[in-house]
Amino acid sequence: MRKIILMIGVSLDGFFEGPGRRIDWHRVDDELHEHFNEELRAMGGFLHGRVTYELMAGVWPTAEADPASTAPMRDFARIWLDKPKFVFSRTLERAEWNTTLVREVVPEEIRALKDQPGGDLTLGGPDLAATFLRHGLVDEFRVYVHPVLVGRGRVPFPPLDAEVALRLTESRSFGNGVVLLRYERVG
Repeated sequence: MRKIILMIGVSLDGFFEGPGRRIDWHRVDDELHEHFNEELRAMGGFLHGRVTYELMAGVWPTAEADPASTAPMRDFARIWLDKPKFVFSRTLERAEWNTTLVREVVPEEIRALKDQPGGDLTLGGPDLAATFLRHGLVDEFRVYVHPVLVGRGRVPFPPLDAEVALRLTESRSFGNGVVLLRYERVG
């Protein structure tokens, strides 16, 4: 059975977005971008919320031809375009680039998707992640802690009704000071 993996960057003080939805404080250099590419290349697909999908669709379809793109960016553009994507939105009318539009998070349908063959699925978008967390659908957390204090913003996890036990399975530091903390759900 494939897993649903939430990959998220946070500041040291625990925010994934700063004021005004800013994420320009994320320290993504070539080393970290190549790590993301390696991880995401192995995935079976992307699960996006509408906002995340629109942000991705605004950059990656043209990144390969953009002279300002680095080699890791061009590589990621190919990964993102080629992988199956599932976009959860009640308002989006159409989606392109190997994308399936899904209107609601139905836990039974997500479990059926996990039962299909293929690589794990990566989850992106804070609101979608909150819904998946409330339904107990996230199997693994890959939290990338960036060496910055943002001061205020949005926290990555919603209030939950019950404690979720996790087990640390990996930690890794990158040259730019970012630290990966990888956890799996216990039980």
